Amino acid sequence: MIQSLLIANRGEIACRIIRTARAMSIRTVAVYSDADAHALHVRQADEAVHIGPSPARESYLVGAKIIAAAKASGAEAIHPGYGFLSENAKFAQSVIDAGLIWVGPKPASITAMGLKDAAKKLMQAAGVPCTPGYLGENQDPAQLAKEAAKIGYPVLIKAVAGGGGKGMRLVEAAADFADALASCQREAAASFGNAHVLIEKYVLSPRHIEVQVFGDSHGNVVHLFERDCSLQRRHQKVIEEAPAPGMDEATREAVCAAAVRAARAVDYEGAGTIEFIADASEGLRADRIWFMEMNTRLQVEHPVTEEITGVDLVEWQLRVANGEALPLKQEELSINGWAMEARLYAEDPTKGFLPSTGQLEHFYLHDEARIETGVEQGDAVSPYYDPMIAKVVVHAETRDAARRDLMRAMSKSFVAPVKTNGGFLFACLASNAFSNAEVTTGFIAAAGDDLLPAPLPSAAAANRAAATFLEPNIEFEDLPSVALPTGLQGFRLNSDLRQTVLMETRGEQVVGDARLTAGAFPEAGPFQTALSDREVVVSEFGEAYIFVAPPRGESAGHHSAHDGDILSPMPGKIIAVEVSEGQAVTKGQKLLTLEAMKMEHTLTAPFDGVVTALNAVPGGQVQVEALLARIEAGE
Repeated sequence: MIQSLLIANRGEIACRIIRTARAMSIRTVAVYSDADAHALHVRQADEAVHIGPSPARESYLVGAKIIAAAKASGAEAIHPGYGFLSENAKFAQSVIDAGLIWVGPKPASITAMGLKDAAKKLMQAAGVPCTPGYLGENQDPAQLAKEAAKIGYPVLIKAVAGGGGKGMRLVEAAADFADALASCQREAAASFGNAHVLIEKYVLSPRHIEVQVFGDSHGNVVHLFERDCSLQRRHQKVIEEAPAPGMDEATREAVCAAAVRAARAVDYEGAGTIEFIADASEGLRADRIWFMEMNTRLQVEHPVTEEITGVDLVEWQLRVANGEALPLKQEELSINGWAMEARLYAEDPTKGFLPSTGQLEHFYLHDEARIETGVEQGDAVSPYYDPMIAKVVVHAETRDAARRDLMRAMSKSFVAPVKTNGGFLFACLASNAFSNAEVTTGFIAAAGDDLLPAPLPSAAAANRAAATFLEPNIEFEDLPSVALPTGLQGFRLNSDLRQTVLMETRGEQVVGDARLTAGAFPEAGPFQTALSDREVVVSEFGEAYIFVAPPRGESAGHHSAHDGDILSPMPGKIIAVEVSEGQAVTKGQKLLTLEAMKMEHTLTAPFDGVVTALNAVPGGQVQVEALLARIEAGE
């Protein structure tokens, strides 16, 4: 067995790999950039090697530094995790050429599946059904527009080297094609160094179905059933589950068999995922499910497969890389229960899901769920990397039980002051469409603001906060007489007029009544705790609200004078400016586009008003929290 393993990654996946390696008595070596010098994966590994500055292109994406770190630390093998260099065939070959073990598929397999157009041609030859589209070499915009018209709108423009939702645009009308193509090619060039695209017919009721496959060097290939990843925002998965709801045994057998054929077609070894698009307008049918692409690595959502099969996929990866045969045969694998995973991001849904960076002063995730994370309380969320801070995973006997368990986990978690998408995740889980398993990949876009968390907490949440101020350890079924914390003298629980607390949350004054807490909430929440004698956090339906009680004799505050400040959420480059100083704008109107973390982010007006300051210029580089524009409300 491999004795020492370098993990060429960071964050939660590095910690996940370390956990299994430690259970297998394998020594682990972490790598880290300047920004990650004190990161959790560095603290957990047996050894850590510094590989460069904070930007990934100067550290985690430099293969030579990774291999040098492995040599210097005496590591025998390199596990790439996901993202970064995990699907880079040249890096995989360099690892092998350096005399190290590559924990992943053969470089030739990565190459075969690396470009979407070539992969589709290969799959068609292998008898795997593929979506209709254009896979040609002619990339002239006029020719691509003709091909799109021939296919028929709506269409998807996809970067042939793309992945992770980057380099993909939905175009619903011919008039929008040119702008979408230019944006897609810019993003593809920045992310993958390749602006080449293909065009596919867009399925009107699409569901994203994928199959986990595993191969070894002895010619064995198995599948570990399917996952449903249809709940997506901008082509990024939000909540994943296994198995897929509505999948009957005949369809499952057909789709999983196609996935195994796809893996065999490229002589696949290790963990991989075959992604399919399904037309769910008439339910899941084998003749309406088509190959999209293969991810030649471990997926972010692999825990849901682990939960329903009882298999440790990282352990399988290490054993296969060591030359062993797959631990189980196909007939020994089965589905047990239902699993769901929610991706918790440090981002602000109320501001267009822009990343939220800073220190995690308060970080608590429900301990009855499986938590995969790369951070702890006190750590910082960096602007340099993907803002996912945790995956919350549950397993239950039925789909509805799993859904309710995940709702409970989201509601009884809180993160502050960094913003998260927790309330948004809860709203998705609570929606009728998700509850009834009627979600397509377009659900979130269609639902719009209906899935955004409430800007202010409910009166019931404020009442909970008030009761917690008066007694941090209070049991809400019965309000006893208690001694008051320092600073709240004058509030007397035996006085009807003195059981209220004036507080501030999110710039607004609220009043909570401690008498009105009993029975206010069902099973899903809220979770509440005192952060200090003047701060209480209440997590209501997945959204964390911090209540602050002012010193006696003082008033709670008001809105910030600069609620209309448009700040850069991270370092980046201004791609486009859509407004001018003095221009009147409406809430939600596009102001400018920022390219950061290899993706384009649209910044919009937070309310109706006038642009009173504009510091952004196209092509300009900006730092985190730089003032780009200021909107002031009209009279």
